[in-house]
Amino acid sequence: MSKLKNKVAVVTGASKGIGASIAKSLAAEGAAVVVNYASSKEGAERVTAEIVEKGGKAIAVHGDVAKASDVQRIFAETKKAFGRLDVLVNNAGVYQFAPLEEITEEHFHRHFNTNVLGLLLATREAAKHFGAEGGSVINIGSAISRLTPPASAVYTATKGAVDAVTRVLSKELGPKKIRVNSINPGVVETEGVHTIGFIGTDFQKQLEGQTPLGRIGQPADIAPVAVFLASADSGWLTGETVVASGGLR
Repeated sequence: MSKLKNKVAVVTGASKGIGASIAKSLAAEGAAVVVNYASSKEGAERVTAEIVEKGGKAIAVHGDVAKASDVQRIFAETKKAFGRLDVLVNNAGVYQFAPLEEITEEHFHRHFNTNVLGLLLATREAAKHFGAEGGSVINIGSAISRLTPPASAVYTATKGAVDAVTRVLSKELGPKKIRVNSINPGVVETEGVHTIGFIGTDFQKQLEGQTPLGRIGQPADIAPVAVFLASADSGWLTGETVVASGGLR
């Protein structure tokens, strides 16, 4: 419990899945964590309670990252509770596959508003709150930007944008000692993956067959990578994309 001692982290979309696992892992290494949520207050409070029960510090803060006023409040609450900011994990995201003929304006804007605009708004606000020593921004992209499966044009486009934004912002924010990196998971077993009916399908079996490590991922496979990128251990890394996919390409 030392890699992130006295550090403060905001994790967006942290009420479940990968975000929840990252929040708990950052806290286990000593960080005070802001567990952001857009809809699942119960889930966020559950994550926060688990951190506190284990001796950590955490608060749950509601906010839609696609709304600038909400984003400002998230970071204001962070500063009020913990007095500083060192790490931002841009985890909040939505995904829904749709073939070309089913893509609508609503489908497009829902994905880009959360997955791209939300990331930009949160990073913009975080940059105002990082101290003179800089900070670490960790974007959660997706291996889908390389896999490019059918019926994923919009979602894949948002994650391709995350790849590009990561590289751009690493150059733009580097002079302020703010590092920007991305974790691109492969398929990870989360509540959302269960909800869309992926588990147990032939598609799952196909992807597992193409994965050198022979299985889909778990949130706990991704969280340690976030801890590494949040810590001084990765102090010379910026603009990098870590593909955490069990070797799936």
